[in-house]
Amino acid sequence: MKLYSKDQLVDEIKRIFQQGLHRSVKKTKDTRNDGAVGNTLEKLLGIAENNLPIPNAQEWELKGQRLHTSSLLTLKHIEPSPRATRIVPSILLPLYGWRHNKAGLIYPVNEMSFRSTTSATMFTNRGFRILVDRDQKKVRFIFDPTQTDSSNPEIAQWLNSVEDRIGLGPLEPEPYWGLEDLKYSIGSKMRNCLYVVAESSMEEGHEFFRYVKLHILSSFSFEKFVQCLEEGAVLVDFDARTGHNHGTKFRLKQGYWTQLYSEVQEVI
Repeated sequence: MKLYSKDQLVDEIKRIFQQGLHRSVKKTKDTRNDGAVGNTLEKLLGIAENNLPIPNAQEWELKGQRLHTSSLLTLKHIEPSPRATRIVPSILLPLYGWRHNKAGLIYPVNEMSFRSTTSATMFTNRGFRILVDRDQKKVRFIFDPTQTDSSNPEIAQWLNSVEDRIGLGPLEPEPYWGLEDLKYSIGSKMRNCLYVVAESSMEEGHEFFRYVKLHILSSFSFEKFVQCLEEGAVLVDFDARTGHNHGTKFRLKQGYWTQLYSEVQEVI
């Protein structure tokens, strides 16, 4: 594999930008968090996924997003602590989960789901929220049954089932992520980033990208990351069903990527 300096790689990306439309390597843009923008650019560069061809590649990430999208960008998969309890498959899914909307169709009739995109600024309609607790130096995942949307018959029925299964007290054990652990796991991965944005269009059932923005982002700021958590720009996304745990992810809203870094250079 040919190695580039960072500047040479940026020049190669700019050349691809100038070429116009590029067909997505993914079949559809409807797949949740499909990563197609970054994956397509990696293919155009002739590199394997997450394997930038620069000597210090371990210090750089390539991330991409569609322009004007409401989809979230995954920062990192990190399961909550205490890890030994396997909280998602052992507690959240069986005790707080609900019937999967495709149970009896493509999944068994008893397939359960626990999917929650969770913010620090508001409770979900099922009463879940994350809380940045700087005193305890952790991000906590909490449950408050008084914050559920009990006017929704489906949620009211689910809440009754939770009461039967485990009761309506606090989560026990309470899921959390230590701030020091997050600083290491996210900070080491996201130290520097090449961030691209692409316009999306559909032609004969295929998605095409026109790359329109390139930022070079340096010096990831963990304090800014924590602030984005507190402000609801970074969310925690649970995505599990009985047959498979797709992983718990820290995810970022569109338009906030540059706010995570101390040094921001807009190239295009």
